[in-house]
Amino acid sequence: ASVFSLVYLVAPTYVLTAVLSLLLQYPTRRAALLYAAPMLLSAALPSSRAPWMAPLLRPMLRYFDYREEFEYTDAELRRDARKGKRYIIAMQPHGVISYVGLCSWIRAPADFRRINTAAAAVVLAFPILKHVMGIFGLTDAGAGNLRRILTRETGVGGSVVLYCGGIAELFKSCREEERLYLSQRKGFIKIALREGADILPCYMFGNTAVLSVLQHGPLAALSRRLGASLTYFWGAAYLPIPRDEMLLYARGRPLGLPHIPEPTDEDIAKYHALYCKEVRRLFESYKEKLPHYKHKQLFID
Repeated sequence: ASVFSLVYLVAPTYVLTAVLSLLLQYPTRRAALLYAAPMLLSAALPSSRAPWMAPLLRPMLRYFDYREEFEYTDAELRRDARKGKRYIIAMQPHGVISYVGLCSWIRAPADFRRINTAAAAVVLAFPILKHVMGIFGLTDAGAGNLRRILTRETGVGGSVVLYCGGIAELFKSCREEERLYLSQRKGFIKIALREGADILPCYMFGNTAVLSVLQHGPLAALSRRLGASLTYFWGAAYLPIPRDEMLLYARGRPLGLPHIPEPTDEDIAKYHALYCKEVRRLFESYKEKLPHYKHKQLFID
């Protein structure tokens, strides 16, 4: 588990120093090229999903005491996907790194690992980071690409995982309270209505507890601008090691959105409110299952 947090923390620093070393040819041109070689190689090569790694990562499930609660089962999702249903699998909260999301991918049936996870363009292009996180099957979170997946792909691969709160929600991570960046995030509802897809709400208990983040300062501001975490974060013993706290993936049932090719603002607001209501229900229904969540309140910003 610590490999992913270390990569998130070290990769930006390494890339910056590698670029400076190349520009300054320091300490020598040859040494600079050798130092920057991993970055250059990663930048040149495309990333690819690696489902074969799931068994190798299973120790993460024991480290976190990972659990699942599905109101809408894998079998139901698979059955409905065969009938042509498409879903935006809406996951919240984001956390610094979504260890609940990683664990769910590790435990998922093989065909479910075909489902892409939408990520910021900077993550898809950032050397080193794109290859480490790319094993989980990332895709561009842009609206055009999401529409393409929802209309052209087949089976369970026609759905997509989306962290609705994005990078802004990362900076709301807190062990004392739960805050979602959601009030102004309505674009995913519009896409689902226009493309005839449904919303499948999921709550990631523990994402905000395993790592803490530096919420303010120039690095935090730069992270928000770029759409990727470039700030300092910590876990156990104030190191970039995630705390071994229980994680729970709670999946609700589809909201039942209609197909509205040209949704009005009122349509979007109506189903966004329904989504917010369901997210709150999931939180209140399952928080008692985690000792460190029993006292938490949910705020939707």
